[in-house]
Amino acid sequence: MTAFQYASLDDSLAKKLIDRAGLGDIDAKVRSGERLSFADGVRLYETPHLAAVGLMAHRVRTQRHGKKTYFNINQHVNYTNICVYSCKFCAFAAKEGEQRGYLMTPAIVEQKVKEQLHRPVTEVHMVAGIHPQMGYDYYLDVVRAAKRARPDIHVKAFTMVEIDHILKISGKSEDQVFADLREAGLGSCPGGGAEVLVDRVHKAVFREKQGPQGWLDTARKVQQHGFKMNATMLYGHIEKVDERVTHLIKLRELQDECGGFMAYIPLAFWPYHTDLANYGHVTTGFLDQRSIAIGRLMLDNFPHIKAYWIMLTQESAQTALSFGANDIDGTVTEEKITHDAGTTEPQALDEAQLTNLIREAGYEPVQRTTVYEEVGASA
Repeated sequence: MTAFQYASLDDSLAKKLIDRAGLGDIDAKVRSGERLSFADGVRLYETPHLAAVGLMAHRVRTQRHGKKTYFNINQHVNYTNICVYSCKFCAFAAKEGEQRGYLMTPAIVEQKVKEQLHRPVTEVHMVAGIHPQMGYDYYLDVVRAAKRARPDIHVKAFTMVEIDHILKISGKSEDQVFADLREAGLGSCPGGGAEVLVDRVHKAVFREKQGPQGWLDTARKVQQHGFKMNATMLYGHIEKVDERVTHLIKLRELQDECGGFMAYIPLAFWPYHTDLANYGHVTTGFLDQRSIAIGRLMLDNFPHIKAYWIMLTQESAQTALSFGANDIDGTVTEEKITHDAGTTEPQALDEAQLTNLIREAGYEPVQRTTVYEEVGASA
């Protein structure tokens, strides 16, 4: 059976398959709307019956979104790869003085956005390294530059690591910094930088960078100041099953508190050219689909689960639509971070390619804004 054939099973047959997999008690919780526990999450990761996990997730996805699958027309601008940190999972970062290091001035950022004026881009996604020399005004200026080039564009920028850095170097109050960012044109924040929200992984893989509690605290500040954002988990390196579940529960708890997360995006680790290159391999499709499905089941208070095609691959992202995902991300254009780590996916897809991927998988493509307002179903 294909993934979509599994997902299209009659409900009574699906229930039998789930019961035979020994997951009937979890399925009963999902059907009744009862929140899954830590132990439930561990079982979902450890069961060999992936189809049963996927069927539960697909039912939730269908109840919430039907066959709608969201995409947007966006572009990425990674404004510098120069970074003070040396995270073991990162192939993107460079040190000052390295030949491969680069820094975009605000004028270059403006030009990058202008280069896409011929396309109906609605979002610019900007994340980068933590440059040791750039001051507070630089971050405001790159946002202003994007808005100058395209006043109607939504600027989704700055991971929690970047926001924390901006707060620390500003010399201003927290309220004033967020007011400055809003005035400059910041619309929302992406969810990167979370990696895995447990201390063991932080100490082993990205000890110099913001830790789990710091990420959560910064995300709380962002949401309390009225900005929407996403959340991620970088999986497939040294983390353990229980640590993945702990990560999801921490996200769920913060969503209960603040309610500002729009989407959860499991990020498949690409090891090439990183300090973890000899540790393992590219994630398997089995783990990719499981990560999507468990995100849908554990994060009952997250409206959207995104299958990020750059990191999953287009084929795996298609399959993920039958495992709980209802978003395939966007056209992207010139993404550098995952490509430096070895992804074989293209730098961009056009609208026709995205909508074809969605339709071929049996779903209905719907263009969205960054904050999930529907632009309309693609013709």
